[in-house]
Amino acid sequence: MAKKISENKALKIIGNILYYLLVILVVLILIVVLFQRFTNNNASIGGIRVFNIVTESMVPEYKVGDILISKEIDPSKIKIGDDIVYLGEKGSFQDKIITHRVIDVERDGDSYKFHTKGIANTEEDPVVSESQVYGVVIYKTHILSFISKIINNLYGFYFLIFIPLTVLIIIKIIKIRKEKDDEDQEENDKDEKEERSEEDKK
Repeated sequence: MAKKISENKALKIIGNILYYLLVILVVLILIVVLFQRFTNNNASIGGIRVFNIVTESMVPEYKVGDILISKEIDPSKIKIGDDIVYLGEKGSFQDKIITHRVIDVERDGDSYKFHTKGIANTEEDPVVSESQVYGVVIYKTHILSFISKIINNLYGFYFLIFIPLTVLIIIKIIKIRKEKDDEDQEENDKDEKEERSEEDKK
């Protein structure tokens, strides 16, 4: 019965699809974890950055653990209502990456300054210069946000990283052993065939 199942082409295809989907999921999770840990949410690829929300200042628009994607933009194109990501330079905002909403735009000669505030905050942020701005939020990744929230929990990390990796390793070991058994069986069948051939000649 097990042999028939293992020889079923449809089941083999389904098994391979599930295996590679699992591989992609694990790799995706690892990329998210490593990217956030090693870049401190401050790496840019073609003007695109990935950020992780860590406070409730933008609730209900963004919640803690949400993963946002921002894009560099000409300061002159930033308008009221945009959510911008910037590096804080004053007070409690010093050296922190902030994601808040633009509530006013001020032009100072050829440069721009932005007044921002967290949706859930009562007070406005210190004025933001255009040199502080990393970009405008263009997308909230629901899948990565879901993964991020889970992996920030010890049990979630265990079930989404450790167990899938263990399963992948076990599946790989089983595949290698099966291939080895198939090779041994082919070799045995070949030897038996040669022995029968020799006996027939006698």
